[in-house]
Amino acid sequence: MRADPIDAAALTRELVRPDSVWHSVKVVDETGSTNADLAARARSGEQPGAVLITDFQSAGRGRQGRVWTAPPGTGIALSVLVRPDPIPPARWTWLPLLAGLAVSDALRQRLQLPADLKWPNDVLVGERKLCGILAERVETPAGPAVVVGIGLNVTLRPDQLPVAAATSVAIEVDRLGAVELVLERTTLITTILVSLERILQQWTLTGSDAAVAIAYTERCSTLGRHVRVELGTSAVEGIAEAIDPDGRLVIATPQGPQAFSAGDVTHLRTTD
Repeated sequence: MRADPIDAAALTRELVRPDSVWHSVKVVDETGSTNADLAARARSGEQPGAVLITDFQSAGRGRQGRVWTAPPGTGIALSVLVRPDPIPPARWTWLPLLAGLAVSDALRQRLQLPADLKWPNDVLVGERKLCGILAERVETPAGPAVVVGIGLNVTLRPDQLPVAAATSVAIEVDRLGAVELVLERTTLITTILVSLERILQQWTLTGSDAAVAIAYTERCSTLGRHVRVELGTSAVEGIAEAIDPDGRLVIATPQGPQAFSAGDVTHLRTTD
């Protein structure tokens, strides 16, 4: 199983249109972090709608400052710059959730993978993570914006996985019995960004979180689970029962419901 080179010209043809959210697509062979690079461009006046993609990210970052990296040519590392007017910045906490929903939609549509969402920023197949999302607010000359980074494992083999709980698109496609499949990263990127564009346009057009909240809730495998949420030195366990209007995870605990806007979530196994 192999992945194709990322075709910048094809991505531009498919994504950059007069009515599109995306106004430019840049592909680089290697960089430290697409999020950091795009944030720097935003501070220098880059307009929302820019897309930056790399074949190899040497200093990629996950949540809590964790390092995220993969061998060259085995994944998708991209960042987009967005300013979802007229949604007020206080509600931009939805953005990593919506990006995860776009990735899940794309994998289901393009490859029929049963990709679900682990709150707040992971895409899973079963209990195995194949994609992470990192959204960072950046101050620009025109006001605040958000850089959303997406890291997707595409052709990583089992011996290349960074942790036991990780997986890749190739591994999960193999589990379904497909053989000699060419995983076209250009096509996957296009499908992800078209899906994200559709979700963002729906969100900003209606000005309501209701539709996206329903879509996210239906896809979120965290809900209904016994979970542990760790934030700093504290941890809370309980049943994940809802996503609130601000995109926070609501946990039912013996002390009552608690809402979290961030945190490391572990899906705990139940015992009889």
